[in-house]
Amino acid sequence: MLKKLTRSIFLFLFVLVVTAIYAVTTPVFFTSYNESATAIPVSAERLKQDVAALVGTPKPRNYQNLASLNAAAQYIKTEFEALGVEAEEQKFSVGGNEYKNIICSFGPQDAERLIIGAHYDVCDEQDGADDNGSGTAGLLELARVLKHQNPTLKYRVDLVAYTLEEPPYFRTENMGSAVHAKSLYDNKVPVKGMICLEMIGYFNEAKKSQEYPIGLLKLFYPTTGNYIAVVGKLGQRSIIRNVKKNMKAGCQVQVKSISAPASIPGIDFSDHLNYWKYGYRAVMITDTAFYRNKNYHEKSDKANTLDYEKMAEVVRGVYWTIVNF
Repeated sequence: MLKKLTRSIFLFLFVLVVTAIYAVTTPVFFTSYNESATAIPVSAERLKQDVAALVGTPKPRNYQNLASLNAAAQYIKTEFEALGVEAEEQKFSVGGNEYKNIICSFGPQDAERLIIGAHYDVCDEQDGADDNGSGTAGLLELARVLKHQNPTLKYRVDLVAYTLEEPPYFRTENMGSAVHAKSLYDNKVPVKGMICLEMIGYFNEAKKSQEYPIGLLKLFYPTTGNYIAVVGKLGQRSIIRNVKKNMKAGCQVQVKSISAPASIPGIDFSDHLNYWKYGYRAVMITDTAFYRNKNYHEKSDKANTLDYEKMAEVVRGVYWTIVNF
């Protein structure tokens, strides 16, 4: 009788653990790289040029250096407009200064929206090549590929470059993404989902180069920092699985995912958190920031530390996700 009870308890615990692993890691079965994605014309060289332009402002593009922040905004707007696409400035005031998000759109204008966003400001006095020149460069390259490929889109795709993601405005209503998300909600705009590009350019092939907020996660995720992650919160597994599935089909970089409480450090550490506030589905695509890249919020976050070939693969995966969402 005791043996049977022990066996039942063990089986119950085993099922509980497997269920928890499945819920957190959000596995996608029977999906592999689609060779046709190779034809998507994402350019590693253009990504490198965009990062160089963003880090090349006279002073770091933080909230205090308005001239540099505006120069970065103008660069983004000019690159959008060079494609023959109208670029909108969403202006707002903080502390007596004017700041702006830059937005361009593709697809049917009156359709449900898919938001792809990345912040272009930096923290303190640093280049911010990975954080978040990489995500912003990815946004610009997505615009070029969307224009070149001219796919038939089911949704209106808004590419949004945000300002004021970094401290001292992080987690405040003054974040550019908070302003944008609120404007969608206030105007009752239907939103299919939001994808945040937050640090997508740093990869490390060394063993034990990847860390995690909880040591137990090392049992289920790689300890080599050479993958890209799709990060979302509990209750939004459908968008996490959708994005992960399409990323796996569209790029040749390993794709991992996590569905976890927002209270775990890192899960809500970017612009996607402001869309959750209004009930919108949102995920972050990231190289995991400080859990891998020790240049995070340091002056060593330089353009020459990024892997532009892998970064191009990530952008290719995001494009595949957009057209198959």
